[in-house]
Amino acid sequence: MRKSIHTDERAGFVKRLKKARMEAGLTQTEVAEKLGASQSWVSKVELGELRVEAIWLNRFAKLYGKSVSYFL
Repeated sequence: MRKSIHTDERAGFVKRLKKARMEAGLTQTEVAEKLGASQSWVSKVELGELRVEAIWLNRFAKLYGKSVSYFL
């Protein structure tokens, strides 16, 4: 049986990710440009449709001025 990626823990993660972006005063497009990604990728991450690898979590944390533990 396949496990769903939609859990309460995941919902909290994406909520904190979006909140951190907004606190940093950045749009999804600006984040995408700074990370070398597409805006649609950032959107899908914030919607919880895509999983975030550790390297990307570290990049988000640095960009938003947060520790990695903030998102966990």
